[in-house]
Amino acid sequence: MQGHNVSQCLAQSRAVIDAEDATLLLLHVLGRPRAWLYAHGDAVVDADHAARFRALVARRAAGEPVAYLVGHRGFWTLDLRVTPDTLIPRPETELLVEHALERLDPAVDVRVADLGTGSGAIALAIAAQRPRARVVATDRSEAALEVARGNAVANGLAGRVAFRQGDWFAPLAGERYDLVASNPPYIADGDPHLAQGDLRHEPPSALSSGADGLDAIRTLASGAPSCLVPGGWLLLEHGAAQGPAVRALLDAAGFVEVATVVDLERRDRVTLGRVAPA
Repeated sequence: MQGHNVSQCLAQSRAVIDAEDATLLLLHVLGRPRAWLYAHGDAVVDADHAARFRALVARRAAGEPVAYLVGHRGFWTLDLRVTPDTLIPRPETELLVEHALERLDPAVDVRVADLGTGSGAIALAIAAQRPRARVVATDRSEAALEVARGNAVANGLAGRVAFRQGDWFAPLAGERYDLVASNPPYIADGDPHLAQGDLRHEPPSALSSGADGLDAIRTLASGAPSCLVPGGWLLLEHGAAQGPAVRALLDAAGFVEVATVVDLERRDRVTLGRVAPA
């Protein structure tokens, strides 16, 4: 690729990786926005940039996620740093944020908890849209919390979210919240998808949870009622085939108004329930 222009570099790389991935990697190496690309296809890529681009293309061809290679991923209105210590934020999780915001009155002081926050995606998206919300984000991984804290600073939300280390509800002992949200691990242990694609490189503890993938969701469903105020909401992201099982868990825990929301591909994606109002 040395001595080639932008268009030639992209054409060559597309023989081994996805075209969109190639575009993102080249823009990252060149430090340019996407709009620049359309007017500069003939721009020459110097030797240093070409070498860096080749290295990233090779790593992507070997399976490393683009988000880890470029070090960030867009989510909601935010740009989030991601590392192999955090799950890569995905567009489907924005559905959870959307339905959480619908249940948080912007004119009222509310308390929100994001459990298993990872990069901080859910907590920071809610904090950005609900300035009166007091948001607490927990994770048992200190490395993930370090990334999340950095994302709060980078997105101008430092001080708007409190980050606490610990497993699920443990850091919230004795406190009550208006809404608890989580994108927990929900893939079954040993599922063949764990050995495919980007999932091979993401933290296993953020992906799988027990023989049926529901161990973490069981913990969240059973523990949430004692952590929520009367009328408070629990929102959980889960797998496409898990809607009926998650609804049953929320029903068994005493939640009312239990429902499952489907994503753009009409697949079960988020199940929510409410503690009965006083």
